Amino acid sequence: MIRAIGIDPGSRYTGYGIVEADGSLLRHVTNGIISLPGALPLPERLSIIYRRLSAIIGEVQPSCMAIENVFFAKNVKSALSLGQARGAAILAAVNAGLPVFEYSALQIKQAAAGYGKAGKDQVVRMIQYLFKIKEPLNSNAADALAAAVCHLNTQASRVRWIESERP
Repeated sequence: MIRAIGIDPGSRYTGYGIVEADGSLLRHVTNGIISLPGALPLPERLSIIYRRLSAIIGEVQPSCMAIENVFFAKNVKSALSLGQARGAAILAAVNAGLPVFEYSALQIKQAAAGYGKAGKDQVVRMIQYLFKIKEPLNSNAADALAAAVCHLNTQASRVRWIESERP
């Protein structure tokens, strides 16, 4: 069984989602968001991301982290803040000894909704459907769960590919 933590990084809201894979069966463990007050200076928000994710990792004991790789942002300041939030999340994983796997937004949406340009609402609905989540699901948490799903499915495909090439 593999347990992955997916992260949707952000300097105001960082989503996390933990998913277990047992063969082809995926199971939702937990999810949530780290809500960061915009009035706090960015270094303090980054510290909160790092500390909260370190605590979550310690509590749920995932074996790896999947995180969205940022390719573009609407403006430079947003891109820098997002990159720093990613860095805080990655540091929490690396300090816990977890391997980190990065996926594009296109790959994550494709894995979750079957369409790489799916909207946030489509990803939320598909994640709710996949895991039979009845209560409202925050879009950042849904994106984080989608990142974990993307990684677990990608890893399963890699394993099958490697096994098929063996004589």
